[in-house]
Amino acid sequence: MKRSEINVIMEDCRKFLKEMKFHLPAFADWTPEEWTRKGKECSEIVENQLGWDITDFGSNDFHSRGLFLFTIRNGNFKLAEQNIGKNYAEKIMIVEEEQLTPNHFHFIKMEDIINRGGGNLLLQFWNATEDEKLAESDVQISVDGVVVDLKPGEILRLKPGESVTIPQKIYHCFYGEKGKGKVLVGEVSGVSDDYIDDRFFEELARFPGIEEDEKPKFLLYDDYVKYYKE
Repeated sequence: MKRSEINVIMEDCRKFLKEMKFHLPAFADWTPEEWTRKGKECSEIVENQLGWDITDFGSNDFHSRGLFLFTIRNGNFKLAEQNIGKNYAEKIMIVEEEQLTPNHFHFIKMEDIINRGGGNLLLQFWNATEDEKLAESDVQISVDGVVVDLKPGEILRLKPGESVTIPQKIYHCFYGEKGKGKVLVGEVSGVSDDYIDDRFFEELARFPGIEEDEKPKFLLYDDYVKYYKE
């Protein structure tokens, strides 16, 4: 992805969040220059991967196959294993009409995916076999506390206010329903680490390479290592 494209996506997403009356924490507005002056007091943001996260999954077509996320709070696996610090995470996402987040599961993290407003979110699910292929068995899932049985790949439609609980090792993909507008999507989960806990069904780049054609407006959490010197 080009940095100029990421900067535009950030501004577009900020406008949508404002329309939806969803507010990001103060560090969302820190510039790269401000990050170079931050010290140990900000180590949790860096170590726990908080902040901006924009990916096209290596597709070079963000609006067809991509996702905007912002991690608001998170722990980390090392501390969670010692029963120290946060054992939960929260993200906000924006999903466009027919914008696909490819099929994947998490080894460790269980998550609730919540339609916070806007259009409808469409999800599909598959059980994983022992060798991490797509099983042909029905999937049992909880939608707002109600158990639902789905055929493999059957579409589940989440309307605003509705949520689904996704256990570990359940393949899932999602996208916004055509003609219904962008979707504001919340995620409440156990500790999240997308560097090590994501298993995509097909090989792809979770964190895209970036062509630095202009300066970053705000840092992705994958950028912190270049600017933050504790």
